[in-house]
Amino acid sequence: MADVQTQEPRGPFAVALKAFRRDRVGLASFGVVLLFAVLALAAPLIAGFYGKDPTEHYGQNEPGLLSAEGLPVLPNGGISGDFWFGIEPGLGRDVFTQLLYGVRTSLTVAVASIALIAVLGVVLGVTVGYLSGLADRVFTFVCNVLLAFPTLLLLLALSPVIQTRFVPPGENEPAWMQFTVLVLVFAAFGWVPLAMMLRTTVRSLREREFIDAARAVGASRRHVVLRELLPNVWAPVLVHITIALPGIVTAEAALSFLGVGISEPIPDWGRMIARGAEVFYDDPTYMFFPGVTILVFVVAFNLLGDSVRDALDPRTRR
Repeated sequence: MADVQTQEPRGPFAVALKAFRRDRVGLASFGVVLLFAVLALAAPLIAGFYGKDPTEHYGQNEPGLLSAEGLPVLPNGGISGDFWFGIEPGLGRDVFTQLLYGVRTSLTVAVASIALIAVLGVVLGVTVGYLSGLADRVFTFVCNVLLAFPTLLLLLALSPVIQTRFVPPGENEPAWMQFTVLVLVFAAFGWVPLAMMLRTTVRSLREREFIDAARAVGASRRHVVLRELLPNVWAPVLVHITIALPGIVTAEAALSFLGVGISEPIPDWGRMIARGAEVFYDDPTYMFFPGVTILVFVVAFNLLGDSVRDALDPRTRR
């Protein structure tokens, strides 16, 4: 009797995973993103083996590293066997450990913001898309107002207000407060595109046969939303997350560049670029490393988002 070979059923996730594995650009970008995540998690361990601290002023504590003008004595920004990426002009901090801990800063703000955005966007988008009616009209009005409001302007205006209202005179704003304000503002405005997309998706899904079948057997609205609709919207949510996260990273860096994001002494890419712009003609190396780092991070995440979208949607697959 001939052996009958049976093929295991393959769900949409398995199909998408197989398609993603065939995408070399997607795999390469995923490797870069994973590398940044590992560096962020292992920053204290790497800095310990490296023997440098991101807040230590080596140029001021060790003679011969900085000139009288505050510039590195050695060429190429002070790059040497002791300082792999050189030292910061003026303060003399190690650039390599600043970049390492800058990854932690950017990813902490971005991941926390994306988590809140995903929760708000999914809950509001799916609920409003299913209910429609008055809820849909109120939702549309609120989204239009938030989309018209300039997020950057709000953060620029909010920073001095928080500084004067909640921080005693002469003291620096606590680190937890800086992170909390950025995450809340990014989440307060960032959920709108995701929610509007899910609202449109759910409005098309609620007319499908499986939703009518669930209603026919007496399923409650909660059951329909949680058991029938939510499992069918995870793909656009995943795509939105991978595409939106690098945008938050660049927005946070831009705010720090303007002086209203993460402040000293917390390492931050945006503030490093701002400092590099001040000393660019005397020491262009200092701007090079944070600039290239944030460029590689954002490009890798954007390419990953494109690859995830193509793998999940056969109509756009390359």
